[in-house]
Amino acid sequence: MCASKTTSAANSFVRVDALLSAGFTKSFEFFPPKSDEEATVLGRTLIDLESLHPSFVSVTYRGGPISRQRTFDLVSSIQSQQHLTAMAHLICVGHREAELRDILANYITNGVENLMALGGDIPADPALAIGEFHYAIELVQLARECGEFSIGVAAHPSGHPRSVDRGTDRTILAEKLAVADFAVTQFFFQSQEWVRLISELGELGNNKPVLPGIIPVTTLGGVERMAQMGGPVPHELARRLEHAHSVGGPGAVRAEGIAAATEMCRELIDQGAPGLHFYTLNRSTATREIYERLFPELARSDASA
Repeated sequence: MCASKTTSAANSFVRVDALLSAGFTKSFEFFPPKSDEEATVLGRTLIDLESLHPSFVSVTYRGGPISRQRTFDLVSSIQSQQHLTAMAHLICVGHREAELRDILANYITNGVENLMALGGDIPADPALAIGEFHYAIELVQLARECGEFSIGVAAHPSGHPRSVDRGTDRTILAEKLAVADFAVTQFFFQSQEWVRLISELGELGNNKPVLPGIIPVTTLGGVERMAQMGGPVPHELARRLEHAHSVGGPGAVRAEGIAAATEMCRELIDQGAPGLHFYTLNRSTATREIYERLFPELARSDASA
């Protein structure tokens, strides 16, 4: 049973849909730490990136009771200690309806009203795959029943890996956005991918904001890792990074990767993106460098404060 469809009166944090309606947003994504060492790194990152005054931050969720608690603890900590607007990720695969209702009620009770509703990967263990929901749209609809959430969904510029084709993917995404408030994309590396996504969604009648997801490739090994994570690096960028390595080694690769990400962000801003969502991998350096190149006036203002 869900709690009353109201958020906590004590909650003074801003809804993501309201932030997007107000103007351009800048947001960062983190994952819950698994160890004390990871927690220390993330703590330093949060302190460093808080000074950039992000519009909001989001916290991922892997599924299972341990990850669920870590996500909840981190979202609550960010809102209470860092004084930032936080968004909690939640997946529906492998969860029963009663369990999801309890999770949503817990967020409502604790004043968390921003939710990223995801389908989630199908668990390899059949015992963990037991659940009553299979698609993100079902979780969006349940969250609408349970509370006044601001709800985001995932978008894949090249199409979801399980979609039969891009046209089907766009139809499903448009259906999700019809009941959600906004979308955040998987990371990509060419601005025209986002432009194409927006154009195809527009043809289906969607006018909800779609935030582009940004991650710089700062090592040659990162080229392979991005492909494994569902965001293959284009040949042009891979060659650019390889050339940088041949000229200046790992340091040059990192500089070139940050430069390429910054260039794409500028193109996205020029093409009307409603904001930028940075996948930080729980570290602040590359994100901060891109941010300061894009918004030097904000960086100067922060330095003089």
